[in-house]
Order: sequence, then C-alpha cells, then structure tokens
Amino acid sequence: MIIKHVSQQNSILNKFIAEIRDKNIQKDSLRFRTNIERMGEIISYEMSKTLTYVPKEIKTPLGIKKMNILDDKIVLASILRAGLPLHMGVLRIFDDAENAFISAYRKHEGDSDAFSIQVDYMASPPIDGKVLVLVDPMLATGQSLVAVYDKLKQLGIPKQLHVISIIGSEQGIVYLNENLPEDTHLWIADFDKQLNQKGYIVPGLGDAGDLAYGKKL
Repeated sequence: MIIKHVSQQNSILNKFIAEIRDKNIQKDSLRFRTNIERMGEIISYEMSKTLTYVPKEIKTPLGIKKMNILDDKIVLASILRAGLPLHMGVLRIFDDAENAFISAYRKHEGDSDAFSIQVDYMASPPIDGKVLVLVDPMLATGQSLVAVYDKLKQLGIPKQLHVISIIGSEQGIVYLNENLPEDTHLWIADFDKQLNQKGYIVPGLGDAGDLAYGKKL
C-alpha cells in the first residue's frame, strides 16, 4: 500500500485537524462538518496529481489552448453516515464523479466489546475499470473499509483504489495493508498510535458521525 501522510508537510490543513480534535471547538457541529469538507478538498487536490491526464484543445473566445485534462472516470464511495461531509469535500474537487453510498456499522454481540461489520445497504454505479475512491473520515480498525471494498467488488474490479481518511490508527493502516490490493493509495491527514478496548482511536476525536449530525440511539 502506498501511504501519503498529508499533514507531514505543514499547511493550513493542520489548523483544520486541530479544530476537529479540540473538544471545545468540535461542539459546533457546523464548523466540524465544514472542516471535514475543507480537508476533503485539500486531500483530493493532492490525490489529483497522481491520476491520468490527456491533452485536449480548449476553444476560447480568441483562439485555441492545448491543456492536459483529467481522463480517469471516478467513483466516490462513502460509508454512511460519518462519511458524508468528507464525501462532499471530495466531490467539490471531482465534481463530475459518480457516487456510491454504503451503510456499514459495528454489530456488537450483547455487552461484549467484540464486533463484526454489518453491511446492509449499497447504492453504486458499476466500478469496473474506474478509479474507486473510498471515503471514510475515521480509519480505526480498518474492518469497515475492507468490508465495503469486498461488497463493491461485486460491481467490477477498479482500475485503481484510493482511500481518503482524516484520522487513522496504526493498527487500521496495517489491516488495510494486509487486506486491500498492494497498489492501493491511502491518503490520510493524520494518524494516532492507539486504539482503546472498544476499537476507538486514541486520542482521536470521538465519534465523527455524532459530532457531525448528533447522537444516535
């Protein structure tokens, strides 16, 4: 797996990461969603440099200009519901991309901390031969992303696989490396070393879905 730790090079991205982590600032759900969207735009711009471009003649009112234009067909696939703000940020950059949405959640057995990933719903175009971009803000154990990719493979084999995430754990990154194609590109804003016994990233930021949209039952 090819890993791009985007915040290793200092930029305004660091400010947005700090704000979504800050327990006082993150109480503002609108700002939280907006910061996630902004980070989606920044990471997508970096990702765009690795895609395929072809020359094209552009007619202006005064003549013709040759330019290199993105040639890849892109499918953005997000895990509901936490992935929605990040999805919107990515979609602002790849505004002609096709879109897929998948419901995946942790299914606990009784009071145990152990869980399996349940994938209940998928709406997606065909992905065969396209650039598939999996979008999920929190890469904790990595099991959700792998389960979603396995589900999407029913619709074809992508030309390339990219994963865009905001905060990940080292354990989750290892799991993706072991269970996704070896040429997968992981674009991640920042990562932490630990998961707690419930499988949440520490220090992380909390539950991204709750912070964006309110607590769930």
